Amino acid sequence: MTAAVRFFWLFVALMLPLSFYLLLSATQWSVWPLALVQHPWQLLLFLVVVVFTATGLSDLFIADSNLRKNYPVFANIRFLLEGIRPEIRQYFIADNLEEAPFNRETRDLIYRRAKRLDDTLPFGTERDILAEGYLCIFHSINARHINPDHARVVIGGPACRQPYSSALLNVSGMSFGALSNNAISALNKGAKLGGFSHNTGEGGISPYHTEHGGDLVWQIGTGYFGCRHPDGRFSDEAFRRVAASESVRMIEIKLSQGAKPSHGGVLPGAKVSAEIAAIRLVEIGKTVYSPASHPEFDTPRGLLEFVQRLRDLSDGKPVGFKLCIGKKSEFMAIVKAMVETGILPDFINIDGAEGGTGAAPMEFSNRLGMPVLEATYFVEQVLKGAGLRQDIKLIAAGKTASGFDLLAKIALGADVVNSGRAMMLALGCIQSKTCNTNKCPTGVATQDPSRAKAVHVDLRAVRVRNYQAGTVAAFLELCGALGYEYPGQLKPSDLHQRTDKGLRHFDQIYTPLSHEQLLVGRVPEAYEEDWHKASADRF
Repeated sequence: MTAAVRFFWLFVALMLPLSFYLLLSATQWSVWPLALVQHPWQLLLFLVVVVFTATGLSDLFIADSNLRKNYPVFANIRFLLEGIRPEIRQYFIADNLEEAPFNRETRDLIYRRAKRLDDTLPFGTERDILAEGYLCIFHSINARHINPDHARVVIGGPACRQPYSSALLNVSGMSFGALSNNAISALNKGAKLGGFSHNTGEGGISPYHTEHGGDLVWQIGTGYFGCRHPDGRFSDEAFRRVAASESVRMIEIKLSQGAKPSHGGVLPGAKVSAEIAAIRLVEIGKTVYSPASHPEFDTPRGLLEFVQRLRDLSDGKPVGFKLCIGKKSEFMAIVKAMVETGILPDFINIDGAEGGTGAAPMEFSNRLGMPVLEATYFVEQVLKGAGLRQDIKLIAAGKTASGFDLLAKIALGADVVNSGRAMMLALGCIQSKTCNTNKCPTGVATQDPSRAKAVHVDLRAVRVRNYQAGTVAAFLELCGALGYEYPGQLKPSDLHQRTDKGLRHFDQIYTPLSHEQLLVGRVPEAYEEDWHKASADRF
């Protein structure tokens, strides 16, 4: 028996009868209810002792916690403090650069840009610019002003009949279900106000995605939500009907995502309401499974044939795919299939292993996939080496918050950039990390109607628009500081990283390829093994 258990029994043995005696002696039975009000301290002592006793007995004989059995009542203080540990760290302990995934400095930048407040940094940087891994750019004495007209990129390859003029920064894929109805509405209205696109996520197109008329990128996941037969197979007719909508500007096939690459999903039947069922084309109240891979294809050739199938069904709208790079040979296999079939996606969305808005198993989130900067550089070089880069636009996602984040990704090969979590912060998210509990304190990542009401659609739409516009403006100003006249002049040698050998640009850290070098030239050692292993007929 621990000292805490002995103390508990001693306390109960002494205080329970004593508190009961004091309560009785202070009251008269004839007017007992009134006497309780007249002697509140005796009543309060009795209630405290009763609660203490009941809690201790529960801990000793019912609770399954080892700590509670050995330290009745007192162990609960530990669990209480553990429950508010994130808030304690965020508000009282962590410094401006310590928290992850977005530190205080970055969150403050997003909040202030969203509100159009002063976003300058006083008294110099707090970052260790001599730390290994530090990223920076070298400015030009001959700084330029970049025309905002250069902040648009046309997406659509040779086979596309309805190309789309995209903003440089857009909303990344977040489904209705993961986010609340008001959050989706605010994102879509913000996209409409700011002239950028809103990726639907794989959960289908809800009324909240369309009510404000913002441009949509319709994401098609392995569950084919919104374009499926009852058995889960892809439905050409359902897809054609939705893709014909004027608000759907591009279609994205999701192969994998940075938060949980190669992982399927389960939507419990209890969450499949009539509204969700209508949007996703599933049965009300029935558990829905999203497989880890696509049922419609299992080879690189099959993927590209599916791309062409969706392009035809959508009457020539831009079609591409999203993936987090894993095995390099598998992406190279897709590229070989492009060369052999002549079927090209209009865009490739590169997600980074930094994770995203979706809740994921810890092992998948922490240990799978390639970081977005390395992945963007790799995809750019492989497409260039295969002679395909000029016909395919690249989108980079994965932890984008500032104008420098845009610049880093675009310098390494991206044409445009997507952001998810920063857009959530602009909506009012406070990084409480409760997205998977349905108890989001700000109403952003929840399906609880009472919580979702906290998101004021009109106000948050303006703040999303403000954040996007301010970040793109900061990016263009950085490009001008490099002496460039338009973003397309950025290149990997502009981005430097501090290594154990000093500051080196990305073409020095990694291996660049020249046009068609993988097809007609000597394949560098960094690519050779994976390139020869890759086959258009298998992943």
